[in-house]
Amino acid sequence: MNQPYVKLTKDNEVAYIEFFHPKHNSLPSNLLHDIEQAIKKAGDNSAIKVIVLQSGGGRTFCSGASFEEMIAIDNEVEGKSFFSGFANLINAMRTCPKLIIGRIQGKAVGGGVGIIACTDYCLATKHAAIKLSELNIGIGPFVISPAIERKIGLTAMSQIILKSDTFFSAEWAKQKGLFTEVYENNEELEIEVKAFAELVCTYNPESVREIKNIFWEGTENWDTLLAERAQISGRLVVSDVTKKKLKSLQIK
Repeated sequence: MNQPYVKLTKDNEVAYIEFFHPKHNSLPSNLLHDIEQAIKKAGDNSAIKVIVLQSGGGRTFCSGASFEEMIAIDNEVEGKSFFSGFANLINAMRTCPKLIIGRIQGKAVGGGVGIIACTDYCLATKHAAIKLSELNIGIGPFVISPAIERKIGLTAMSQIILKSDTFFSAEWAKQKGLFTEVYENNEELEIEVKAFAELVCTYNPESVREIKNIFWEGTENWDTLLAERAQISGRLVVSDVTKKKLKSLQIK
């Protein structure tokens, strides 16, 4: 399994959206777009009552933005366009009328943590440590930080942003509210995700839609906010400091 993909499958009334990239499930622009479109497609399907978002492979959930694609960005316009991919995906998850369950089997970095924060209910294994490494490369988690702050609060978010070389444990993430439960292994995680998804399927879809609206109250300005944040990231990613840092990491 070495070809990137996004696939949408349906099991009874549950939609499973799975993404994969051979480089630790990193997210180039095309994968971000495909996940966004899969979320919208599942959200529009009246035969689907709940969505499970997961990644392929057994180890890393998501290593965040594509390193290669960031290095290739030449100007601020290209930079904003790249980071807008994360903004568009976040907004698709936010406005999707179906509950989105996160199935997190392993580590998440950067944008992967942002995706986790946008799920409505998230289950993980003990291996699902998280890290925001953006300051280490000269940018910052500007697009994803509203979603992360909404989930874990400003103090916890500040901690993981500023300690950008540190992985924080799955248990820490649970204590802060990012994960609902943490399990020993993938097998236990799979059982619990399936059970919870089937439970949600028994609920009135209209009630679930209204509950989700309540969950996301106060985010109505995110179309504009996240576009502004993408512009900040797009400007910084082509700065001399960041370009130098990215090149040094590429050499390593």
